[in-house]
Amino acid sequence: MNRRTRLLPAAIAFATVAALLVSSCSSSSSDDEHDSADGTQSDSPTATAPSTPGTGTPSTPGTPSAPGTTSAPGTPGATTAPGTPPGTTPPGTTPSQAGARWQPTPGLTWQWQLGGGPVDQSVDVPVYDIDGFENDASVVAALHAKGRKVICYINAGSWEDFRPDSATFAKTLQGSDTGWKGEKWFDIRKLDQLKPLMAARFDMCRSKGFDAIEPDTIEAYNQNSGFPLTPADQLAYNRMLAQLAHERGLAIGLKNDLDQIPALLPDFDFAVNEECSQFDECDRVSPFIKAGKAVFHVEYKLDTDQFCAKTKALGFSSMQKKLDLNAWRKPC
Repeated sequence: MNRRTRLLPAAIAFATVAALLVSSCSSSSSDDEHDSADGTQSDSPTATAPSTPGTGTPSTPGTPSAPGTTSAPGTPGATTAPGTPPGTTPPGTTPSQAGARWQPTPGLTWQWQLGGGPVDQSVDVPVYDIDGFENDASVVAALHAKGRKVICYINAGSWEDFRPDSATFAKTLQGSDTGWKGEKWFDIRKLDQLKPLMAARFDMCRSKGFDAIEPDTIEAYNQNSGFPLTPADQLAYNRMLAQLAHERGLAIGLKNDLDQIPALLPDFDFAVNEECSQFDECDRVSPFIKAGKAVFHVEYKLDTDQFCAKTKALGFSSMQKKLDLNAWRKPC
């Protein structure tokens, strides 16, 4: 089945999600198959990853490669954009970060595709965020060959019955339904059980060559999880995730969880945010920008003329996406 979109921020009730789905389907689903990733008509087929692991797809002739950044020596998937002179600091990396794990800086444009079939690799942006389970090493290698950095989407806060490792999560770890079919909240208090399971997922991301992690559903403490979770439980769990990523040389982003940004800012390398403009919350995410860390932001219901002016002024990497997170995008 196609990848589903993730939960929206905690402030959004499930009824709002349903409304957004209706809005998205009625306004745009009929032309999905004919839209290019950047919202223009395209007669050419969607670009797909090569079938041979470890091989790359050549860039379109005449299309410059996107800026790249360095990763720690020996880190799987480490890449430098073609044309970067040795000994220089690549775009998107501060001098103090050169040679360390990837540190995405404000202003980097990005593509986020979790659904809609094979990853469309034709979007000329320096950062891709794609599903870690549904894409193999050949996709990551192909994107690296184009000078892209690649973020590994992983659900870190809830159990999904369609994942290949679903049987490794004990029933006692599974709480209430999240609102998505076949998905239940984790009991994040059980760090001793969840840590090795999350470590295995992060190892998968590293083995495929990803540069960073996007852990989803990491604000269970303010949801109807079925467990008496506290803000302290969530802080401990999210910091554990950050530690696991950093131990593997991977950057990690804080997905939503606005209330805990002040506490978690030192632990996370960038932010991923959904709909802060619609709910007038973007100022709460801006501490990442002030710390020199990227904010990868999307709106679903608002058109770009309704949010881009403000989010660009804040330094966000913003775009409009359809709720199913297929290849279509309308960047600021």
